[in-house]
Amino acid sequence: MAQLICKNVTLGYDGVAVLEDLNFQVNQGDYLCIIGENGTGKTTLMKAILGLRKQMLGEISWSDGVATNEIGYLTQQSEIQREFPASVKEVVFSGFQSKCGLRPFYKKEEKQLATQIMEKLGVDVFAGKCYRELSGGQQQRVLLARALCATQKILFLDEPVTGLDPKVSVEMYDVFQRLNQEDGVTIIMISHDVQTSLEYATHILQIGETIFFGTKEEYVAKLNAEGMCACGCSH
Repeated sequence: MAQLICKNVTLGYDGVAVLEDLNFQVNQGDYLCIIGENGTGKTTLMKAILGLRKQMLGEISWSDGVATNEIGYLTQQSEIQREFPASVKEVVFSGFQSKCGLRPFYKKEEKQLATQIMEKLGVDVFAGKCYRELSGGQQQRVLLARALCATQKILFLDEPVTGLDPKVSVEMYDVFQRLNQEDGVTIIMISHDVQTSLEYATHILQIGETIFFGTKEEYVAKLNAEGMCACGCSH
């Protein structure tokens, strides 16, 4: 069942298109990696999918019971965000805010779910610590826990390992893979790392001068037919 459908979508700024006639869909349980060089429109597409920017043409729709407040979002942090003076527990619980409405408290069930998620991601031991005292990798796990409190249906990841050392990056990718394969969470990830994308993704959306959407295997076959390797160089 399709959760996200983009049909004949054109995106751009001030009436100038940067992406035209984009067509793809994401099904429940997919792991889609969106790749492309800087300036090709990855962030513009992300904002349109999240409802933060209106497309110029075409339709972007969610189905299979997915509401706009059921999309978990993990992105790169700014220096100000890294210094956020709240406890880990408070940061994680804030993932429920979109569902609270005017309710000024968290339900018992929400607190239990947050605790389970923190335990699953190994950040429960930091629950009482100040968020800004954690390492970059620990902070990303906390933010991932927050995103999972918002939803356990779809996670949108925007260059989620930028700034992390290689060991921590691998650990984060392993967490994403387990969430996808074991828990059935749909992953949509923007990445500049084609090789890593091919290791974890089920589907690839490449945007730029040429657009490709298909399975990982179809993308690899395309690269081979063009005499290219995963890093983008010819061989």
